[in-house]
Amino acid sequence: MDIKKIVDTLPDSCGVYIMKAKGGKILYIGKATSIKKRVLSHARSSSAKAIILKNKVVDIEYMLCDTEEQALILEASLIKERKPQYNVSLRDDKSYPYVVITKDTCPRIYIRRLPKVNDGMRFGPFTNVRLLKRALHLIRKIFPYCSCKKPRKGCLYQHLKVCPELQAGGGFLVDEYKENIDNICKVLSGSRKELVEKLGARMQKFVLRQQFEEAAKLRDQLVALYTLYSGKRQVNELLILKEVLNLKKIPFIIEAIDISSLFGKEAVGSVVVFRDGLPDKSSYRRYRIKQVEGIDDYRMIQEVVKRRYGRATREGWVLPQLIIIDGGYAHVRGAAEELNNLKLDIFIIGIAKKNEEIWFPRKRKPLVLSKDNSALHLLQRIRDEAHRFAHAYHLLRRKKRIME
Repeated sequence: MDIKKIVDTLPDSCGVYIMKAKGGKILYIGKATSIKKRVLSHARSSSAKAIILKNKVVDIEYMLCDTEEQALILEASLIKERKPQYNVSLRDDKSYPYVVITKDTCPRIYIRRLPKVNDGMRFGPFTNVRLLKRALHLIRKIFPYCSCKKPRKGCLYQHLKVCPELQAGGGFLVDEYKENIDNICKVLSGSRKELVEKLGARMQKFVLRQQFEEAAKLRDQLVALYTLYSGKRQVNELLILKEVLNLKKIPFIIEAIDISSLFGKEAVGSVVVFRDGLPDKSSYRRYRIKQVEGIDDYRMIQEVVKRRYGRATREGWVLPQLIIIDGGYAHVRGAAEELNNLKLDIFIIGIAKKNEEIWFPRKRKPLVLSKDNSALHLLQRIRDEAHRFAHAYHLLRRKKRIME
């Protein structure tokens, strides 16, 4: 595919872009104040790396960010998680900035170029010190830390609530402070999923103990952290969806299933995956229906569920927090039975196109949301993407059959 054609589909907005080769292999991850302009510069470049990318790239995904510093943190996290082939480490002679965390009982955090080994833990290098300072400012709002050599009571940072308050003895609450430092290390090392799961689990424990004030603090940290990584729209939609469906956890991973056929012939199924409210096309899967003949969408859905999540169980895949079926009560009931046979406890719903009703496997009456509900809009986008993907595969099968 011509990379210049892909550019037309990209937004002129701040964010992170992910260049992918055939089969979903990630080639390169970058950040930009304008994703469209940055990718266009790749397309126009004559450097060796740019030429290789132009020849190999078949798709570009992106994640929008509200600010450049948010994009910096997200880019660093994704590079460490996914290890793209063409994101090389910084090896030239420039003195790039690092984030240093000291070895003190209550560690300090600061930025330093060419830090010494005995300075403490270091993270980096980063290419832009201005953005790095602003990114640390965002992180500090979520997890307060000290940056002063000699902490003193009533300093400006404590007044702004970005540094813990000193106790009567002149120090910080050590356990609470170390918890913040541990969380910051996870942010800087790219362990965002581990951190989100950790905060979510701790919040649930406080809720079960009815320690609602502590649970609220963790909830605020979780929302702020998720906003840092994913942008405001995705955060709001996922939080609203959690409340609307009464889910135990925020559905960071959502999968949707659809069936496409022509009067039962060339029947295929699709599974699409959304992570953090955005499509993860490398995780999409398609299925030729093998065990069902004739027009029977219910059994076809059951076949896809059995094959998809049976393999997921055998191979230890990360499971979604929510599954969406394109259909009504009977469709979602049958799919839930297959999950039960596999001994999997995954929240599952159906969404019927006619009135956009949300169906549950154990309820005879659907949930009907207002047309302007953002959670409904998210469910519709995911359902429609599953339909598009299944229909495209069905048309491909029909075309092959005609050619034969």
